[in-house]
Amino acid sequence: MTDYGLVTATREQWLDAVLADFNGFLFDHAANERKASAMAMTLVAHYPDKPDLVRSMIDLAMEELAHFRQVIGLIHRRGLTPPGDEKDPYVNALRRHLRPDPADYFLDRLLLAAIIEARGAERFGLIAGAVNDPELARFYDALATSEQGHHKHFIDQALAWFDDAVVAARFTEWASLESTILQSQPIRARLH
Repeated sequence: MTDYGLVTATREQWLDAVLADFNGFLFDHAANERKASAMAMTLVAHYPDKPDLVRSMIDLAMEELAHFRQVIGLIHRRGLTPPGDEKDPYVNALRRHLRPDPADYFLDRLLLAAIIEARGAERFGLIAGAVNDPELARFYDALATSEQGHHKHFIDQALAWFDDAVVAARFTEWASLESTILQSQPIRARLH
């Protein structure tokens, strides 16, 4: 297990691919920050009867949108224009394992988000330790800390609504699934 409860650590080849095509990585990173903000707002729309969740997801959406703005700033400072969106095969493969029962689906949405944030925290930390640019290193170190906080936040949200043992058991299942899916993905200069 990694520090984030993930079963598999990111392979070194992934970091090599990112460093070899950092502009491509930035495009994907920006898209993922925007999608994370949208996902938080989707939870707001789907669960308006849970005011604590609504408040926390609005805050999260705004933070993710601020990260999106920062990454877009990096892209523009490089004189680049991001391409159109592309599907994320990793996230789509994970989403296929959401259970349909409303209570199960709610728990799965929270834990899936926790898993994705954990992987982001791990990978941003790897980038922070590998880039030669001190400004980029600080930026990705701060993002790693932020994503780690998001991971914990989603776990805490799950624990607020579900029994500890249920959350722990299902998180273990998600971590195992994520490991299998991660290892099946090609190595690319993408966040996932």
